[in-house]
Parts: sequence; structure tokens; C-alpha cells
Amino acid sequence: MIDKKEFLLHSIIRAYIEHLEPIGSTQLKNMYDITYSPATIRGYFKKLGEEGFLAQEHVSSGRTPTTEALKYYWSDKLNFKLDFVDEKAIAYLSKDIGLTVFIQDQKSDILKNILNVENRYMILEFSTFSITVKFTDALFRFLSDMVGLELIHIVNISKQVGAYEIYEKVSQYMQNKNFHIYNTKEFFSLALKYNLDEESINSFLKGRILDSIDEDLYFDNIVPKGYIGICHNCKVGKKDVKMLVVGELSKDYEYFYNKITMN
Repeated sequence: MIDKKEFLLHSIIRAYIEHLEPIGSTQLKNMYDITYSPATIRGYFKKLGEEGFLAQEHVSSGRTPTTEALKYYWSDKLNFKLDFVDEKAIAYLSKDIGLTVFIQDQKSDILKNILNVENRYMILEFSTFSITVKFTDALFRFLSDMVGLELIHIVNISKQVGAYEIYEKVSQYMQNKNFHIYNTKEFFSLALKYNLDEESINSFLKGRILDSIDEDLYFDNIVPKGYIGICHNCKVGKKDVKMLVVGELSKDYEYFYNKITMN
């Protein structure tokens, strides 16, 4: 059962996300018809401030949730599996709310077989395509142990061991997969604001970021401080896709997911 302090923290975060302005104790009480007195709410606000969850610019002003509070809130709220999503709703809401959404088709390609052609080159046969690379005995033995692995693992391992011909050819195929960005303008604003380098920008714009992450919430690593990255494996129609949602922590993700989810 949620305690008073946690209830009030969730309430002020919800109010802040809805209004994007400091929230006072009386204002919060009236907004949600809270039974606690303003004095009781202020007491909990003080404790939450001491714990680093609320900030107050002036003694007489209302409170705002800190970055840590918003991380805590979304870590709880967004910890769910996603099934079917409505791509048209994503296209509209990404602009309406101010988010960038990256969607990439997921093809479950597996390395099926390796053919040695007269010790001159090798044909790597995947589920839906093939590539040809130069033969070496060591590389042939190495690849033989990778039969049955998924495409993304082949990419990561080949890069780690310096098998760059394989890495480049398989990466090129992956970049040609169906890939969409919704509200690119918002991402460019983020990139300019935080002076992202060219490699980081291209990893998003070319979809490579989706190949390097799993379903999870991301803070302060793939995105700047104050932002969140939300990665889901889900379906658009009959297609399996990986979706990454990127935006400021103060955006209304509950509203976004409620509107894009198809039951």
C-alpha cells in the first residue's frame, strides 16, 4: 500500500506534468481533492525536498519535482510490456506532445550456413539474405561456431574481434531495414541544445542505436540528463518492430502510451 509521502510525491509529479509549473500545497489539495491539510502536505514537501525529490526556487513559491523524482516516477509507471501500437497515433502524438519516436522493423535473421568456395571466399547464408567475404582458415573456423546466432550478435561479435568485412556488410544490410523517425525536428532541437557529436546524431538518424539497446528505460546514457529513452519490442500491424521513444522527463508518457496502444 502506498504511504502518504509517496502518494503526495506521485500527486505533485502528476500535477507538474499536467501544468509544467511549480505546485503549492493548497493548489495540490484542491486539484485532486486530497484529504490532508495544506500544513500536512507542506510538511511532506519539506521531507521530500530534503531527500532530493522536490525543488523550490523561492521560499514562498511552489515545488517542482527534480530530475531524480521524475526518473523514479517513470521507472515505476513505464515498466510494462507493449503489444500492438497504432503508427498513425504515434505520428500525430509525437508532434503534439513533443517526442521523437524511432521505429525499425525486426527481422529474425539467423546465420544458417557457411559455404567455403575453393578456399577463396565464403558465403554466409542468413535466413533472408547472404553475403560473401574473403576466406581465411581461422575466420572459417570462427564463423562455424557462430552458426545459429541471430544477426545482431554476429554484428557485435565481428566488430569486437576485428572481422570488419563481415561487420560492414552485415551492418549495411541492417541499415537497409525499414526504419522510420517521427518528429525528427524535436530530435534536432535536442541535438543542437546539447551539442551532440556527429557520431551520436547518426546513430539515431540511421537506426544504429536500436541495434545496440534492449527493451528498457534509459537515463543519462544514450540520452542527455533530463531526458528519457524508452525502448519496446512490439508490433505495428503484423510487423515485429523495435520502438524507441525519446523526450524530456516532464512529458506525459502515460497519455502517449494510452493513446497509441491498440487492444
